[in-house]
Amino acid sequence: MNSLKTILVIFLILGTMVACGAQTRVVRVYPKQGTVVTTINGPKVVVHDRTNYYVADGVWYRARGRKYVVCAAPVGVRLQVLPKGYRVVHVNGRRLYKYRGVWYKKTGRNFVVVTV
Repeated sequence: MNSLKTILVIFLILGTMVACGAQTRVVRVYPKQGTVVTTINGPKVVVHDRTNYYVADGVWYRARGRKYVVCAAPVGVRLQVLPKGYRVVHVNGRRLYKYRGVWYKKTGRNFVVVTV
């Protein structure tokens, strides 16, 4: 009888753990333009009009001293790879790519930031 109760309690605990794990959801919060951050995880440096921009997870930054300020993507900048999670959108017969409000157009092997 005690072993049956022990087994039931173990199954109850395991079931609760599985149910809680199934409800876990990751929510990403992206900073707004003008936000100042001290570090960026894995940024790629992109030079445009003699200015260094840093791109990490689709968010664009400019250096300000030892910190970084979230900014808009500069129009005309070229990237070789789009951020993960982009969407393909057809606008007026043109195939464009969109990620977090930034629009890209494929030009040759590169993607160029455009305004829509």
